[in-house]
Amino acid sequence: MTALIEVENLTVQFRTDEGLVTAVDDVSFTLDKGQVMGLVGESGSGKSVTAKALMRLNARNAVYGEKSRITLHSETGPIDVLKLTSARDLKIVRGGAISMIFQEPMASFAPAITIGKQMVEQLQIHSDMSKARAKEISVEMLDRVGISDPARRFDQYAFELSGGMRQRAMIAMALSTKPKLLIADEPTTALDVTIQAQVIDLMKDLVSEFHMGIVFITHDLGVIAQTADKVSVMYLGRLIEEGPVREVIRNPKHPYTQGLIAALPKLDDLDAPLTPVAGDIPSPLERPSGCVFHTRCPQILGDICKTDLPRDRRVDPVHRVACHLHDEKTPA
Repeated sequence: MTALIEVENLTVQFRTDEGLVTAVDDVSFTLDKGQVMGLVGESGSGKSVTAKALMRLNARNAVYGEKSRITLHSETGPIDVLKLTSARDLKIVRGGAISMIFQEPMASFAPAITIGKQMVEQLQIHSDMSKARAKEISVEMLDRVGISDPARRFDQYAFELSGGMRQRAMIAMALSTKPKLLIADEPTTALDVTIQAQVIDLMKDLVSEFHMGIVFITHDLGVIAQTADKVSVMYLGRLIEEGPVREVIRNPKHPYTQGLIAALPKLDDLDAPLTPVAGDIPSPLERPSGCVFHTRCPQILGDICKTDLPRDRRVDPVHRVACHLHDEKTPA
């Protein structure tokens, strides 16, 4: 498959009164065209900071590591995202080639401006089309995401729509520029299960129709199992396991991934107790040395986990894990 975006050694720190705080530490992955990647982990694991880095949307106090590289492969050639500086150049990755669906669409739409006006404005920023043509495309996209009576909804405000309809409108707005990459930051978290299923089905259809890549951010492995081709598991800014979604879910190698899967409710045994991952994720201000998960790990090997950072190991050609448990099982 053809690579759409390549992330190499991504490190993101933030300048604070307490000094530099590391949010993402040496993360690397590749997303191909037409591929859906699930980015999974607890709150505070660095998922959203990683995704925002792809669009340069992190706060101004963000500092990117010297070895960090984000390469977007466009029709005109590769683009080094972290070297984009001017507002004009950043349009390429902010609503142009890359679009983002945020977790709460009510916070994404301006409450005093109609849905349609915001969609038209976005299209005119990223193209030279007329207002009439932009409206035509916006209404068409609202219809394609399953919003009934799209011409009327076009003139409504965000507060007049239900939660599920707002989410669909946000998806329509994100897709109206026909991006190559869609970032979906927990787009189903605030929705009930029936609307979740509709949004998941919609996203599958869109991948098939537009052949775009999707980075799907969530803490819900159940949602990832239904939507993603591959899954990347993050913990405290580190990417600790990655592989095809079915392989990782059926055969997780990292104790943290195993804990996330064990915490899922079991529908075939409703009396089974829930088994959450023990402990809490440490503060980024107090990052543990060695393996960042060793403070909560039920399979800790001893001092090596506390002092040595585990390297990526391939347990098979497409499944990799960063854990000392696998140091002797696979070649370096």
